[in-house]
Amino acid sequence: MTLAKHDSYDIVVVGTGAAGTAASLKAAQHGASVLLLEKGRHTGGSSNYTEGLFAIDSYLQKAQNINVSATDVLKEEVDYSKYRADSRIWRRYLDDSANTVQWLKDQGVEYEGVQAMGAGEATWHIYKGMGQAVLHDALQAQKLGVELLTSTTATTLHQATDGAITGVTIQSAATNETQVINTAAVILATGGYLNNPDMMKKLTHYDTHRLIPVSSGKGTGDGLRLAWQAGAQQYGTGMAMLFGGYLKDPSEPSFKYMASQMETAAGQQPLLWLNEHGERFVDEAVVYNFSYAGNALYTQNQVFSILDQGVINKMAQDGNFMGLGVYVRRGEKMTKLQAEIDAAVAANKPFIFKADTIEALATKMHLPVDQVTHSIQTYNQYCDNGQDDDFGKNPEYLVKVSQGPFYGFELNVGAFCTMGGLKVTTNNEVLDTTGQPITGLYAAGSDAAGLTGDTYGPNMPGTCVGYAFYSGRNSGRHAAQYTHQQSIVSH
Repeated sequence: MTLAKHDSYDIVVVGTGAAGTAASLKAAQHGASVLLLEKGRHTGGSSNYTEGLFAIDSYLQKAQNINVSATDVLKEEVDYSKYRADSRIWRRYLDDSANTVQWLKDQGVEYEGVQAMGAGEATWHIYKGMGQAVLHDALQAQKLGVELLTSTTATTLHQATDGAITGVTIQSAATNETQVINTAAVILATGGYLNNPDMMKKLTHYDTHRLIPVSSGKGTGDGLRLAWQAGAQQYGTGMAMLFGGYLKDPSEPSFKYMASQMETAAGQQPLLWLNEHGERFVDEAVVYNFSYAGNALYTQNQVFSILDQGVINKMAQDGNFMGLGVYVRRGEKMTKLQAEIDAAVAANKPFIFKADTIEALATKMHLPVDQVTHSIQTYNQYCDNGQDDDFGKNPEYLVKVSQGPFYGFELNVGAFCTMGGLKVTTNNEVLDTTGQPITGLYAAGSDAAGLTGDTYGPNMPGTCVGYAFYSGRNSGRHAAQYTHQQSIVSH
């Protein structure tokens, strides 16, 4: 018995998220025979939870007269990365981004529209039905003959003496049966390593006890390790896409709180944060750049978000200050907030504290009462004066903490994915330790480096999944062209 129908394919794609699905479909559209591997039982990975992709000059933006300069974006993003991002990769990505939006539409993807997030540009193309609908309803690569194997991993890359890819060993997760597949090209699109604690500890500086992965759980660095074992250069590791404060509830899956108004109120508002000493430590409006917010939270050993009954009532009546993507919209009236808070208090959730006085709240949070009282008195004075003398927060967000009961929420740091690990060319070819392409090996999506520095750029929301779709298309097209040339040579 064999796992795959055939023992030879033009291309083997590893991973079925946005990058892998796009790569397999694009390669098939260029006439290649493709084997698509998914190690889990279900396809799509973390891309299922994405809301929309980044693009410039799309047909949707043109219809709304949204004008964003691609060159300005390139300069902003490369500067943001402290020039650790590759300007050539950004240039290709930007120039093809509108084509990616159109290509997805041509496959059947429907869009809700274009919007910004926080203080960013209106470059976020929101698709209907989340990534789940895009990957399962629209991008049906199997209709073009792509063979899909689930619960199947790639365990080894086979190479010729010059390093060129010649095959891959695949293995069934259910039976441990293996099969060697002959192929001239492999595209790695395995989603990074956020869910591999050992790699996170080794390759990043984050305190993983405070980091909460909100993902499919399958990003364990499989593709990176395969490539490194084949001689690829380890490059661009160390960055996780943080998204600010997140509630840690050991009794619930982490993704559950994405649609929670309590999570949005506690972790995503520009209100009041105190550290483990009861001190305020930053302009909390940093939440408008959620990756910066994650960085800011990591400057302290422990952080609490403080809300009083007054601001809870205000957000219920008038709407929140800052949303959480499309899960909880910016300005949405928080009509479920009080009920969610009450339920969390009643259930003694470990992240929430409630008291009738500030002193009692500080005691429950195990913070120094005198310092908490002083911090809140000082903050309230800034609110009365309309001027934050410590950190310069916009007066619009200076809301007093004065009406009981009072609530404290312990904030951990949420993360969606990592990005980087393999240095690639503008054709998404993987480079070896000398900077030369490993013939026939490609990396797309979160496995590829070149898009970021040490911090993700959410001022252009949808950049990560947009790059996944683009780099998948890009690697699929170039891999198909390469294998076609190889077929001509062999004949």
